[in-house]
Amino acid sequence: MNNHQSYQSFRLVQIRKENSATNSLIFDQPLIDAQPGQFVMVWLPDIGEKPYSILDCEPFSIAVSSVGPFSKALFNLPAGNRVWVRGPLGQGFRLNGSRHLLVGGGYGAAPLLFLARQACSRKNEVKVCLGARSAGDILMTDAFKALGCEVFITTNDGGLGEMGLVTQAVDSVLKHFKADTLYACGPVLMLSALTEICKKDNVPSQLSWEARMRCGIGLCGSCELDEEVRKSAGMPVGWLTCKDGPVYINS
Repeated sequence: MNNHQSYQSFRLVQIRKENSATNSLIFDQPLIDAQPGQFVMVWLPDIGEKPYSILDCEPFSIAVSSVGPFSKALFNLPAGNRVWVRGPLGQGFRLNGSRHLLVGGGYGAAPLLFLARQACSRKNEVKVCLGARSAGDILMTDAFKALGCEVFITTNDGGLGEMGLVTQAVDSVLKHFKADTLYACGPVLMLSALTEICKKDNVPSQLSWEARMRCGIGLCGSCELDEEVRKSAGMPVGWLTCKDGPVYINS
């Protein structure tokens, strides 16, 4: 566990619209020592606190989808206002090899963009599979392409890219691309399916798991995954998403 437990104050300087329900919030200073896949706890006075993946560290940025009371308040925060942040927290991704396959489900694309920047700065080969319910839910395609990544898109309704689940795109890509590591962030069902694909194709994986987080530092135990999910992924008993994860590395 790192020592980034005290709150830091950040001023919101730019709001970038990603889709109808998601904004990227860019703040006025870097988040020191942040790594792709880690998260922060964001606090707003009189409203509460919630975890967010890190979109970028310099300047510090997060992606916010308007899905609940806290997220709506943060989503609608005007530029110039301040937020208070604990972090970076948890265990992030670690680049392994030089041929990377990144898989994002919905807003799981955000921490993967941070990872893609890091990988592309090393001149590594990066392919990205993005999946969502519809075209309006796909995030950050242009940003990945601008880095030089090859992007494959699936939507449940076929409104953009191939119709179907993102795991179908992963299966297809792995037939002609020998990835050194697969990295993913998204819903639990998607990650469980990717676990089986990686076992089948003998691909090392680093998967970022979602769970309900309250304390963010491993004290409350609320973010322990369901036993069946944990066993299927190969995690040890007591593995906590906030402290031991959110990224689980299976090499």
